[in-house]
Amino acid sequence: MVVVCHKNNKVVKVCKDGEAISFESSLNIASTLMTFAKKFPTDRIIWSHITVESNINWEAIDTIFHHDRIMASFNKDIEEYFSNGIGYIDESAFLNVNKKVSYPTWLTSSAVGGISSKALLQFENKIKFVNNFDYFLHSIAKIASIKGLFCYSEPRLVIDKTISIPVKKANIYTLFQFAKQHYRTRWIFILFFNFLIFEKRFPIAPLLFSLRFKKRNKINFDLSEISVQSKLKIVESKTIDVIIPTIGRKDCLYDVLQDLAKQTHLPQNVIIVEQNPIEGSQSELDYLNSEKWPFAIKHIFTHLTGACNARNVALSQVSSEWVFLNDDDNRFDENLIGNIFNKIEQFGTFVATTSYLQKNEKLLFKDIHQTGIFGSGNSFVKSSCLANVSFSMALEFGYGEDFDFGMQLRQQGFDVIYFPDPAILHLKAPFGGFRIKPHFPWTGEKYQPKPSPTIMYTKQKYLNQKQINGYKLRLFIKAIRKESLFNWADFYVSFKKGWNLSVDWSKKL
Repeated sequence: MVVVCHKNNKVVKVCKDGEAISFESSLNIASTLMTFAKKFPTDRIIWSHITVESNINWEAIDTIFHHDRIMASFNKDIEEYFSNGIGYIDESAFLNVNKKVSYPTWLTSSAVGGISSKALLQFENKIKFVNNFDYFLHSIAKIASIKGLFCYSEPRLVIDKTISIPVKKANIYTLFQFAKQHYRTRWIFILFFNFLIFEKRFPIAPLLFSLRFKKRNKINFDLSEISVQSKLKIVESKTIDVIIPTIGRKDCLYDVLQDLAKQTHLPQNVIIVEQNPIEGSQSELDYLNSEKWPFAIKHIFTHLTGACNARNVALSQVSSEWVFLNDDDNRFDENLIGNIFNKIEQFGTFVATTSYLQKNEKLLFKDIHQTGIFGSGNSFVKSSCLANVSFSMALEFGYGEDFDFGMQLRQQGFDVIYFPDPAILHLKAPFGGFRIKPHFPWTGEKYQPKPSPTIMYTKQKYLNQKQINGYKLRLFIKAIRKESLFNWADFYVSFKKGWNLSVDWSKKL
């Protein structure tokens, strides 16, 4: 392990396995890291502000960096390097960081952190090793996180979590430069209008300044060349239960059960919550008892409808080490559960989400990576992670319950990892399912809230104010493009009223 200590943006000390070694003082911090990565290509590189070195939790290092595609850093300070506006153009789950737990984010810190030499070497001759160390770290994390570098804010890196290094925030010129290099070009203009509208600033000079910088988000590198084998023991008994909410899809559900029965790694229990809103109706799933199944079936019949309630009822019945959140119109091959366990053990993850394509849909995301989404019909979760997690009843019959569930897991310290393979086919059956038209309290109102209060609920719950403002502007631009120029004034009044109603209703959910 190589430890590079810095102060005032300069390297002041380098140690290898506890012994001080010489270094080239003329090199900046980023170049020094790369120099030692090349010299020790199988080691781990740790960076630290000199005042934090004595506070590093060395005993946790191997647990934190449990495979070679992890980049982790930490600073207690709530203010981030890009706190001055990146949220205007980035609505992802990775910006509003929970500093109390291991949290997935490409927001990094120069205070203390680490990366394997193997991962760092992927950027040799790919990006400039600039003097601004914070910019360098953020650039690596932003580029590589979608390609399979697992980036975290990790409080276990330090012993005393009350100590922090003051963050020197990026200025507005650096912010626009970062936006230009790591997002599509149109986003720098959207960023400009956000500052203009919400902060009454006119950053035309930073916008023009950013145009000179080349893109970095299309840099070609392959992190899959770095083999992964986690040191963590995530799987113990390898038992798994499957939960399936269903309504009006008898034949589709039968096919799902057949796929489960053919698994090379069989589930212990399949928990089915069957819903039928018609009073006096009875179960139509006769094959649950008339046929033999290689697993126990827990069948719950209810007249109460709603996917959130159904999944919560099913989760309350889980008794195995793992749970597969399945749906009643999925198809998958016989190796699904066995293969997903192999991936879970390989990457040391507590939550896994598979690709979930419909027929003839093309796979776009081909790299294993941290994802900001969560699928309630295609995910595997260790049951112990669900102690304080459930599907929000505030979102029943609305939108965003999957996102909310995934965010609850992240807030508890459990990252969600996307695997393109194994895959689950989503038939999206045109009948049955949760298609009962709900009646919301605002349905009969003269003026309708927009966006839906359930969407606003999740935005208000998990995003910071700049992210919400950015979403508001994008929603406005998208909607006003459909309006006649002569109607823009009336539309603005209508949009503002709809937005305020949505905020008000979201607080009542």
